[in-house]
Amino acid sequence: MDRIVGRCFSPLLSVLVLLGMTSLTASAASDNTQRAGTVFKDCANCPEMVVVPAGEFMMGSPETERGRSKNEGPQHKVTIAQPFAVGKVEVTFAQWDECVKEGGCATKPDDSGWGRGRRPVINVSYDDAKEFVAWLAKKTGKPYRLLTEAEWEYAARAQTKWNPSPPPFSTGATIHYQQANYDANFSYGKPNGGLYRQKTVDTGTLPKNAFGLHEMHGNVWEWVEDCYKDSYAGAPTDGSAVQSANCELRILRGGSWNYHPNALRAAYRYATFGGLRVNQAGFRVARSL
Repeated sequence: MDRIVGRCFSPLLSVLVLLGMTSLTASAASDNTQRAGTVFKDCANCPEMVVVPAGEFMMGSPETERGRSKNEGPQHKVTIAQPFAVGKVEVTFAQWDECVKEGGCATKPDDSGWGRGRRPVINVSYDDAKEFVAWLAKKTGKPYRLLTEAEWEYAARAQTKWNPSPPPFSTGATIHYQQANYDANFSYGKPNGGLYRQKTVDTGTLPKNAFGLHEMHGNVWEWVEDCYKDSYAGAPTDGSAVQSANCELRILRGGSWNYHPNALRAAYRYATFGGLRVNQAGFRVARSL
């Protein structure tokens, strides 16, 4: 498919936390560690997690945003009342292969010849992603899960306030190939062109956003928890997921290596069948604190 249909700190450690350089192991990171920017892992092979702060934002896009679709509205204020942790990068092949090895994941997806290791796992469906987070939760005893759609957009925008609306990207009004992996034959907002890589890049290759998260824009689409609805009318305002007993379509966010930059906008939504497996789609994990 070419286009998808710790509470106590030493003085030194406190300084490191403030500089955003703290990396905690499972023994040091507890559910009481909610300092924004803290980085931790719950096991040696677990995803590295970043604590994202509580805050509020305007979800969706204003009618004046270039490339906007109707399903990005109406804009509505969402309040994230508690900090939560988000994968610093997308789930990698190395982490997925560990899940397969331990019997938590049934599918060993193809890497399209691009390599495994630190590359983001691809050719995984929504259901595959749910298998992974269930395995991770059982392995660690911690509440791992997929991000909700609202949490994903909040994390991608990397802003805790809005006035009146955040820009299309965490990078501002536009984005370029040194900030994201996408089809750079095309531009958004102003001509900026650049390198079209034509495949995924290792996770953590491109600059992190203000929350400390890499590749929220581009590289691979990311599955989120919600069931798709074509409007935000009546949508939750607390960051929770939209659920349905008969969910026909799931949601991918963030754009990918072979998409135009318009699809990398923080508000862009792609609806598709949850069983879809393509080399443009992966996911990242969340963890409640």
